[in-house]
Amino acid sequence: MAGGGGGEEGEPEFQVAPLIDVLLVMLIFFMSITSAQVLRIDKDISLPLAVHGEKRDDKAAAGLINIGWNAVTNQPRYKLDDMLILETESESPVLEGSNEPLIEVLKKRKGNNDKFRMLIRADKQVQAKFLNSALRWGAEAGIDNIAFSGVNNEL
Repeated sequence: MAGGGGGEEGEPEFQVAPLIDVLLVMLIFFMSITSAQVLRIDKDISLPLAVHGEKRDDKAAAGLINIGWNAVTNQPRYKLDDMLILETESESPVLEGSNEPLIEVLKKRKGNNDKFRMLIRADKQVQAKFLNSALRWGAEAGIDNIAFSGVNNEL
């Protein structure tokens, strides 16, 4: 007798192939909507408290500068996304591995995008004088939209 998939005893078979197809589509969907910015966050940075800070809901392109603090040497550690910034005391800092000047990288990222934003995530131990370097780099690259990251409550 011809009929839908069933065993000899009339019990329906469970089709796995369509389930796998649906799961793969869902996996690809969730991977594509995950913000790449989350992947660039330095987990070693303890953000300062900003009780009156406001969450930015815009999804503008951003250059993320993480400024960590080395308690042993009492010196900051600068990163653009996840790339270490070298020679930070010089006039033209470079990115580790590429030796491309940081200012040029920021200029290329900004391009003609008027909504490009530089986001600075600095550890709460970092002194204000070390933030000046990141602000100067943004200004030299022509970035006029700069935001700081903080938390609105103590964890």
